[in-house]
Amino acid sequence: MNNFNFGEVLTRAWKIIWKHKVLWIFGILASCARGSGGGGNSGGNSNYSGSGEDFPFGGGQAERYLEQAGRYFEDNLWIILVAILVIFLIGIVAFALGMIGRAGMIKGTAMADKDTESLAFGEIWSESLPYFWRLFGLNFLIGLAFFVIIIPLVLIGVLTAGIGFVCLIPILCLLVPIGWAVSVIVEQAQAAIVLEDLSMADGLKRGWEIVKSNPGPMVIMALILGIGGGIVGFIVSMPLVIAVLPVVIGMNALRESMTPVWIALACCAAYMPVLLLLNGVLTAYIQSAWALTYMRLSQPAQPKDDAPIIIEANA
Repeated sequence: MNNFNFGEVLTRAWKIIWKHKVLWIFGILASCARGSGGGGNSGGNSNYSGSGEDFPFGGGQAERYLEQAGRYFEDNLWIILVAILVIFLIGIVAFALGMIGRAGMIKGTAMADKDTESLAFGEIWSESLPYFWRLFGLNFLIGLAFFVIIIPLVLIGVLTAGIGFVCLIPILCLLVPIGWAVSVIVEQAQAAIVLEDLSMADGLKRGWEIVKSNPGPMVIMALILGIGGGIVGFIVSMPLVIAVLPVVIGMNALRESMTPVWIALACCAAYMPVLLLLNGVLTAYIQSAWALTYMRLSQPAQPKDDAPIIIEANA
C-alpha cells in the first residue's frame, strides 16, 4: 500500500492513548514482557598499583574465592534452587501479564479507533482473554527458537575463551536484522490474531503477508518506533543512571562507608513508580501505533459504487 500515512497513524495513536488513559494500564502490563537490558556491574578498581595482594584477585585470592563459592553452593544448594525457581515463576507471571497487556492494547486501540467515547478496563480485559494463550504461545515459541540458536553460540564463545566469538561475529551480525524483522512480523501477527480471531499459525502467516506486501511502510515504521522509543526510553531511565553513576565513580570510597549505596538505592526506589508509569505510556503508544499500522494496511480498498462507468462509443 503506497499511500500509507505515517503522520496519521502516529498522531492517532497518541490521541487514542491520551483520551483513553485506561490503556496506560495495559501498556504497563505489556511492558512486563519487553526485553530489558541488563545493567552490567562495573566493579573495576583503579587503585591496584602495588603488590599483588592489593589487587582484588591477586595473590591467590581468586582460587580462594572460587573455593568459598563452591562450598557455599554445596552448603546452600536448596536455597539456590528455590531462588532460581522463584525467579523463573516471576518471569513467567511477568510474561503472562505482558501478553494480556498486548492483547488489551490491540483490542482497546481497535475499539477507540471506532470513535468509542469511553473504554472500560473490565470490558477490554474480558475481550482480551480469549487471545491470551495464542499470544502467549506465539511469543514463547519465537523466544524459544532464538534461545536455542543463541545458547550454542554463547557456549562456543565461552568454551573457546572468547576466540569463538570472533569467528561468530558474521553470524551474530546477521542475527540482529533477522531478529528485528521477526519482531516486526510478530507485531503484525499479534494484531491479526486479536483483530481477525485467527489461530497462532494463521496469525503468523497473516503477519508475514502484511509485512511482505508492505516492506517500505514496515521498515520506516519500525525505524520510527524503534529509534524514537529507544531515545525516549533512555531519557526516561536517565534519573536511575544519575543516581547510580556517583556510586560507580566513587567505588573506592565504599570501603569506608556504604552510605552512597543506600542513598542511590533509595533514589531508585522512589523513582521506580514514575519509571513504571512512563514506560507503560511509552509501551502503550508503541503498541497502539503497531495495531493502527496493521489496521490501515490490512483494510482493502473499498470500491466506490458511484464511480462513473465509461462506455466505449461505436466507431
